[in-house]
Amino acid sequence: MSAGPGAAAGSFRRAFPWVIATLIAVHACMAVTRVAASLWVLRQGHGEWTVGLLLSLFAVAPIALAMWAGQLSDRHGFHRPIGIAVLMALCGALTALAWQTLPTIFFSCLLSGGALSVAAVAIQREAGLMADEPGELKRVFSWVALGPAISNALAPVAAGLLIDHISFRAAFVLAALLPLLCWALASKVPRHAPKAHDAHARPRPAWDLLRLAPLRRLLILNIVLSSCWDAHSFVVPVVGHAKGLSASEIGLVLGAFACAATVVRLAIARFAAQLDEMKSMRLAMVLATLVLLAYAWLPGTAGLMLGSALLGVALGSVQPMALAVLHQVTPADRHGQALGLRMLASNGATVGMPLGFGLLAGATTAAAPMWLMAGLLVLAQWPARALTREVVERH
Repeated sequence: MSAGPGAAAGSFRRAFPWVIATLIAVHACMAVTRVAASLWVLRQGHGEWTVGLLLSLFAVAPIALAMWAGQLSDRHGFHRPIGIAVLMALCGALTALAWQTLPTIFFSCLLSGGALSVAAVAIQREAGLMADEPGELKRVFSWVALGPAISNALAPVAAGLLIDHISFRAAFVLAALLPLLCWALASKVPRHAPKAHDAHARPRPAWDLLRLAPLRRLLILNIVLSSCWDAHSFVVPVVGHAKGLSASEIGLVLGAFACAATVVRLAIARFAAQLDEMKSMRLAMVLATLVLLAYAWLPGTAGLMLGSALLGVALGSVQPMALAVLHQVTPADRHGQALGLRMLASNGATVGMPLGFGLLAGATTAAAPMWLMAGLLVLAQWPARALTREVVERH
């Protein structure tokens, strides 16, 4: 698939839309489950810390599966990991649909998060094979990043409308249908044999990739920025519920974030060749810091939508740049492992952060998690500067 520029371009035109559609479907299953589960827990009268625990569960399975998912993708390519992810997501959604209790809702979140992590590593690796130079990497990964943005723009609104006008069960029906759609879309992607591996060779552990200083710094930035995303996901339902917003209005606030992320990723796809990865990331960190500090004082639904949109512009621009840098600073035959490490780092933070956010919000104020992340973003400018120098030296 990466035999040459012509072959890569042909593969891109033929398979890439189906790869992105597959990502949208599996991510939408997680997004519907996340919104429906969070609001179900709040409607049952459970506190903010329970919502934080629930959101943490989306990252528990990825911690256990990320490294394995990377090795699986490097060895078997695209379709086998996607099939496993579909089975996990379908099982979780059907469990929540059949039995709506706190343990089953938690179980559904656990499997939904694991399914997305397995699928995302395979999809990101497959997409990376379709680019031949750094400018093309940014363009490819801006489209990859559009998948979750489109899902987050549509799925929370759909889930909120179904909950308000039908029932929570209707939202879980939607979550159960999406994995089936995911597999139907994935089957459209042409199969190709991954690079042959010596069956008797001892596989190199992914951990030795951490010897690469640029990768270590990139993982630090990824953890902080992913946690900012989690802080927003946590604060919006809690603040919205406290202000008396309906499920549909909360969905609109979350949708504003996703729509803005979609727009900025479309812009990256259009102007990829003119953008510098590290300068873009550092500018996004500054904007996110300012929005996180001001979010608590934004008035009403419209104010929250504006703040979420600005935050979506900042955080939405990060993933394409981070993935492009990752593919530049790691060996080509170990991209799956590097992506697994990135997934592990992101979700390791995601497990603890939402629960910590819940405890912090319960002890102080709902906006405190955003203020905490603003402070961490300021500190993260130091590794960002060092990574900038290292990327420049590589060029």
